Amino acid sequence: MRPIRSYSVVPAVPARLARLREVAYNLRWSWDYDTVELFRRLDRDLWEATGHNPVLLLGAVKQSRLDEAATDDGFLAHYERVCQALDDYTKAEHTWFSRAQVQPKDFNIAYFSAEFGLVECLRTYSGGLGMLAGDHLKSSSDLGLPLAGVGLLYQEAYFRQYLNADGWQNELYPTNDFANLPVTLERNKNGDPVTVALDFPQSQVLAQVWRVQVGRVPLFLLDTNVPANKSPLRDITDRLYGGDRELRIQQEIILGIGGIRALTALGIHPTVCHMNEGHSAFLALERIRMLMMEHHLGFEEARVACTAGNLFTTHTPVPAGIDVFAPELMDRYFSSFYPALGLNREQFLALGRKDAGNQTEPFSMAILALHLTDSANAVSELHRDTSRQMWQGVYPGVPINEVPIDSITNGVHVATWVASPDLSSIYERYLGPAWIEDPAAQSVWQAMERVPSEELWRTHERHREQLVSFARQRLQAQLARRGAADADIADGGEVLNPAALTIGFGRRVAAYKRGLLIFRDQERLARILDDRQHPVQLIIAGKAHPQDNGAKEIIRQLVHICRQEPFRSHVVFLEDYDAVVARYMLQGADVWLNTPRRPEEASGTSGMKAALNGVLNMSVLDGWWPEAYRPGIGWRIGQGEVYEDPDYQDEVESNAIYDLLEKEVVPLFYQRGADDTPRRWVSFMKDSIRTIGPRFNTHRVVHEYFDKFYLAGAQRAERLEMNQYARAVALADWRQRVGRQWPQLRVGRIWADVNTDVKVGGKIAVQASVYLGELQPNEVAVELYYGPLDTHFELGTGEAVPMAWSGEDGFGSFIFTGEIPCRTTGQYGFTLRVLPHNEDLANALASGLIIWADSAASVEVASGPLAML
Repeated sequence: MRPIRSYSVVPAVPARLARLREVAYNLRWSWDYDTVELFRRLDRDLWEATGHNPVLLLGAVKQSRLDEAATDDGFLAHYERVCQALDDYTKAEHTWFSRAQVQPKDFNIAYFSAEFGLVECLRTYSGGLGMLAGDHLKSSSDLGLPLAGVGLLYQEAYFRQYLNADGWQNELYPTNDFANLPVTLERNKNGDPVTVALDFPQSQVLAQVWRVQVGRVPLFLLDTNVPANKSPLRDITDRLYGGDRELRIQQEIILGIGGIRALTALGIHPTVCHMNEGHSAFLALERIRMLMMEHHLGFEEARVACTAGNLFTTHTPVPAGIDVFAPELMDRYFSSFYPALGLNREQFLALGRKDAGNQTEPFSMAILALHLTDSANAVSELHRDTSRQMWQGVYPGVPINEVPIDSITNGVHVATWVASPDLSSIYERYLGPAWIEDPAAQSVWQAMERVPSEELWRTHERHREQLVSFARQRLQAQLARRGAADADIADGGEVLNPAALTIGFGRRVAAYKRGLLIFRDQERLARILDDRQHPVQLIIAGKAHPQDNGAKEIIRQLVHICRQEPFRSHVVFLEDYDAVVARYMLQGADVWLNTPRRPEEASGTSGMKAALNGVLNMSVLDGWWPEAYRPGIGWRIGQGEVYEDPDYQDEVESNAIYDLLEKEVVPLFYQRGADDTPRRWVSFMKDSIRTIGPRFNTHRVVHEYFDKFYLAGAQRAERLEMNQYARAVALADWRQRVGRQWPQLRVGRIWADVNTDVKVGGKIAVQASVYLGELQPNEVAVELYYGPLDTHFELGTGEAVPMAWSGEDGFGSFIFTGEIPCRTTGQYGFTLRVLPHNEDLANALASGLIIWADSAASVEVASGPLAML
């Protein structure tokens, strides 16, 4: 039954506490313990019952308690302190960005992501991708960066996990009540909700826009659950990563195209659009369409102007993780978009294909992003190498080491993940406020040496005790839900040992993460865990994707192992892994275990969070760990080997885990002094914090994005936009002209001042004739490409040095000269290549135009000084 009118009921907050709602709706509270403590003072039990949701808390707390707080001098003093801190933060004029030496005109960034992990109560995230996005927004806010987030507001969000009696994962999708969440509906000047319209094959779809305020940064979330939409179109934004391919393309159209239209409706015109993974890549098409319409540009002209301000961050190290859509599905949703861009079907679909001529190749969102951005990056150095191998086919002729995908290794928001008031207090006393304000400064973390070992260790022991207490309560609740016997529920309150070495393993459950690896030799593991003098225990948590039955089977096996003796008292699986569970584990574990199959972990951030809380990492050298690891801050599992036989690799690396535990980890943990403090272990903790703290945080990440991509992209876009996009038009015309001429180019004769042997420190002079057709020498870059030869006498990873135009050969070709430096001994080789050159071309290697000297070409050896021919 539909109501004849709807209305909102809001808390009756006393006038003296009028700003409580404002404080609740700004998620700065999520990384400010003093603000959290203010809400906890109203009702500590209700704070936990509401899932740490201050908006719901204010609506649920008794009116008498609010009235009482309004007359409580202690509470009022706390309230005024929190309000002042919020004002000082949001109105601060001197931020990192305000002090930046270069600030482009009208500079602002739009950060697009399918998920954002900000707070526990706002379940718009599933895992690491969302947490990284949320931390990116928080650090952008801290640094004063002019950035806005764009995503989707899910009615049911990501699932809640529960296990049946057999340990099989089931999913619950609780409905989000937006009226009781820290989100507000964006309204126009007339007070009507801001909406955007998109034409779907079924009918027009409307999406309304909600705001989440993250400190200084707004996050705009789109929602299709509006009365004007027909069912099932109202349900498009129901679930994160739910449904079939058609629902996925619908969500990604809403996110990308709808997101750009939402920003436009709000009067926001981003200089740079950052795509956090390929889900939002359709935004580039909409930006191009808008430029074509508003400035009467052709597709290529608008594409040149648009891509200058687009950035794509890939998080996926395996092709199976990339969203692709069948050509027929693309026709269904984009056939009317083709002519809007001035493209035919084949031209449009080629934007999302490696092979433009392959009519059966699906449309890839990652390839679309690569084709329509001037900049792309992976999220660790190892992931960069993996991504270059994955996407080399998008850049034919480009050596793997030069595929234009850079890397910025992920980090975490320090103030969010060091959430313990005890540890925060230690950092505040010994490191000063800079550990929050400037965590990327190396000097800040050097002060860890001043922290007394006893104080750090006692704090960590309290965290472990809290984790064990939480795990017991959680386990008992799980057993009760599954209908376990009273005796088993009672036993659940006795598992684990608050003083035992505790290993944490919390992450998304997937086959490549190898959650069962540590259980490969159960007899050997049992001896390690069940040592009476040196006990060890393991706390595990993680969710499987609802459609991944293989991962669900891993969870089922883990649960069965937990029930067996002797693991029953030493191993616990905690259901419904989320930010709350993660915090307890990341603070209370002693060792953080990570066992991905190299190189399938793009980055991983849980280990960074653990390290900031004094937890030591023990991990395969995958993702971020190869960049961080050194002896004395944790342990590496293996040496980074990759075996062809995965079963053999599992055998080798599981044994490596047992060896580390038996010979290094357990002895170090239980090596105690007279005061029962494991001083060498604490030394590891300090060195880990000192090493990992300044590098693996999102303040450093945002700094790097600004320096590498945001600033350069904004400046390039501003330059192309000048004089009614005159430079963009000129660049597009130049690219088309060069493209037409390119098949005519060829490398002719090559002369080199070299015999078989060259001494270290010498140089090899090279001269080559290059036929350029109708192009001029200043329109190309001719380069020498040299490097060591492999065992097959092939030139693999090499280095390029430019050659200079030095004249003509009298036969229609131009002469280019250059020198190859000889720095080290070995067997080397060289070749030549020709690339397009234009000062407005962002990256010649991404142009799709490259000519290499014919491998069969002869090189004439100069008998004396090279002479112009």
